[in-house]
Amino acid sequence: MKTIPEYTKEVEEFIKERNWDQYQNPKDVAIAMVIEAGEVLEHFRFRQEPKDKDELGKELADVFIYLLNLSNKLELDLDKWFHTKLEENRKKYPVEKFYGQNKKYDEV
Repeated sequence: MKTIPEYTKEVEEFIKERNWDQYQNPKDVAIAMVIEAGEVLEHFRFRQEPKDKDELGKELADVFIYLLNLSNKLELDLDKWFHTKLEENRKKYPVEKFYGQNKKYDEV
């Protein structure tokens, strides 16, 4: 499996090869990411499970690509922030308090 920086480099190269960087400002990339996330939701409308997991996988990949692109544009170390946020959530939602619970941290 590749690392986040490796995936980010692939996305950066893809954009550079097509001379699309001129259209890739952070605001527009963020908007595109949210639009793609909406397309993920379409697979669940009126159902609990998606009909076509291959198509859902493509939509999730689109979200991932835009996420990597956005973090790159803003020079954010996504790997670092992933681990920082996960550690914060571990403290906010300790296993001994939240095991089997689906409540928010301020409800327990």
